[in-house]
Amino acid sequence: MTWRSWVLIGAILAAVFIVFLFPAIPQSESYHNFADTRALLGIPNCLNVLSNAFFLLVGLLGIRFVLRADTQGAAGFVDSRERWPYFAFFVGVALTAFGSGYYHLRPNDHTLVWDRIPMAIGFMALVAAVVAERISVKLGARLLLPLIVVGIGSVIYWDVTQTRDHGDLRPYAIAQFGSLLILLLIVALFPPRYTRTSDLIRLTRNLRSRKGSRSRRQARLRSRSLCQRPHAETPWCGNFGLLDSAHAPAADAAQSDRGC
Repeated sequence: MTWRSWVLIGAILAAVFIVFLFPAIPQSESYHNFADTRALLGIPNCLNVLSNAFFLLVGLLGIRFVLRADTQGAAGFVDSRERWPYFAFFVGVALTAFGSGYYHLRPNDHTLVWDRIPMAIGFMALVAAVVAERISVKLGARLLLPLIVVGIGSVIYWDVTQTRDHGDLRPYAIAQFGSLLILLLIVALFPPRYTRTSDLIRLTRNLRSRKGSRSRRQARLRSRSLCQRPHAETPWCGNFGLLDSAHAPAADAAQSDRGC
């Protein structure tokens, strides 16, 4: 392995170690308090629920693009195996519409599981996609399923511990925020095989701010007696820039499968 790979592995291990130095992190019940709780058309938290339709739209368009990209020449991938992590990513985006819609319809710890599982799938699949592009196509393909299992497992672990009154969000925090750290490190350490890296950076920034901006918006809107849906920002949309026709292979692209 190269020094870049050792730096990446060391950073991941250090992040996991630091997170588990802290005590278990339970889920705060205030998380379920929305800025906009109006019922419309007989639907509780109506705007919060209906705004999730955008996830379904983006997910379905992304799935359609990825499945067709292999026959689209420059719009496709250097290696056809690269499409499967993106396929899983957009499946996660589409499923978020249903899971998040269900959660916002009946917000509680149990329905929150179905909100988080699709997002965990999306986070992990995106990591596998970037590994495939910048490190090794073979490695990215092999990591896809294990990463998704780890992501889903982190949500299930939190749910089990929360049910037993000693909730622990640490594994899910690693899956969610750790995946963003990994993405940024890979972008910084490994050269791309495609253009428009700025879109990936913008996507990770939006994903990182999604949780924090939600609570800030709620506090601000309550103080001003305004209403705004939590999912007004749809960070997944930024990923289309990675896959459109301008996302052609870079001029200095390496071979489709590089070793670590």
